Amino acid sequence: MIGFIVQRTLTAIPVLFLVSLITFGLIQLVPGDPAVVIAGQDATAAELARVREMLQLDAPWYLRLVSWYGRLLHGDLGQSFTLGRSVSDAILERAPVTFSLAVLALILTLLFGLVAGVFAALFQNSWIDSALMGFALVGVSLPNFWLGIMLIFVFAVELGWLPSGGYVGPTESVTGWLRSLILPAISLTLLQMGLLARVTRSAMIEVLRQDYVRTARAKGLPGWKVVGKHAFRNVLIPVITVIGIIFSLLLAGAVVIETVYSLPGVGRLVVSGIARRDYPVIQGSLLVIATACVLLNIVVDIAYAYVDPRVRYD
Repeated sequence: MIGFIVQRTLTAIPVLFLVSLITFGLIQLVPGDPAVVIAGQDATAAELARVREMLQLDAPWYLRLVSWYGRLLHGDLGQSFTLGRSVSDAILERAPVTFSLAVLALILTLLFGLVAGVFAALFQNSWIDSALMGFALVGVSLPNFWLGIMLIFVFAVELGWLPSGGYVGPTESVTGWLRSLILPAISLTLLQMGLLARVTRSAMIEVLRQDYVRTARAKGLPGWKVVGKHAFRNVLIPVITVIGIIFSLLLAGAVVIETVYSLPGVGRLVVSGIARRDYPVIQGSLLVIATACVLLNIVVDIAYAYVDPRVRYD
């Protein structure tokens, strides 16, 4: 197992290298000049040249790329052009917001997606199955930013039950923390919940048709025990794969949702960095998000061995 973990970690290095290279290349194609954003529209040519020299924007792209990788080898994501601080500090300050939002959204997704998928499979081709899969189809079809705006209008503007935006840390108030995250989490959850419900339903239907399930029922075991102990464990293999994908999508979706709800997370940091042409912030934030997704995939691979006894890593 340890050898497998080391091997998967080493294979993640080329992936992260490729992600950082693509990110750097795409940023070079983005129109706009950070020097103009920093110095202002009315800055003179001499002032703009001084800002470009200070930020090393006048250096050739390949020298900036070498400098970027040189800093990465020392764990340095660079200095922000506009925040006046290191990119690492800015990300660490905002990471708890994004992580707590993604984890809460994942919990809601697992809770409702698994239950909906199992019940739809147990009542296959009934009105319960049609209703649950219809709801899942609606969830998959709705853009999360549109859903976020609608939830704000209903629950914050019309009903006044929840705040329309902002963030309260758990150390200040646990209730306030949940209130500030519940609408953004639901906005992220509905799409992924529909995906998980459909995958769970398909996997459960296939498992319920297996001989060992019929044998368990023929022995007179209670239905809940057949489903919970014998069937559901074998459903977890495809579900775990989807959970890894879902959590990655939740992290990516946080870029939009944090902007809609004015949450001070890494996603909003990326958006503000794009608006200000803050290249180090964009590169560092995307690299951190990609690293989190890669590490999550490694955890998913390791989880296979504990869920399915047939899987072993030598």
